Amino acid sequence: MQYWLVKQEPEEYSWDRLVAEGGTGWTGVRNYQARNHLRAMRRGDGVLFYHSGRQRAVVGIARVRREAYPDPTASEPDWVAVDLEPVRALARPVPLAEIKGDPDLRQMALIRQPRLSVMPVSPSQWKRILERGQTRL
Repeated sequence: MQYWLVKQEPEEYSWDRLVAEGGTGWTGVRNYQARNHLRAMRRGDGVLFYHSGRQRAVVGIARVRREAYPDPTASEPDWVAVDLEPVRALARPVPLAEIKGDPDLRQMALIRQPRLSVMPVSPSQWKRILERGQTRL
């Protein structure tokens, strides 16, 4: 299993909306590196859901329900989407400031490539975020 982090402004698409809808197609990604990460996602992979904007925190855990397929919102054929489904909210959101201050998390792509909207997370980073979020799977 692999682990990932997806970022979204809650005003555009929030964790609560993902939960209410029971899942969504993760569409609209137009960065080549992020697209390649979407292509690498496999069914069942774990996904950290991060609210960007004002909140700037990991707020939930999702799972890849459907692997990469042509993005229906794209006018060019090379873009892909995946389907995500919610697993559970973190018991306690993990804010960006806390992530930056944790020696075990400083190498996350979230810190090194802050503009990237889809990024890999190592197994140790995944575990540490869940610990900080006081959440068990």
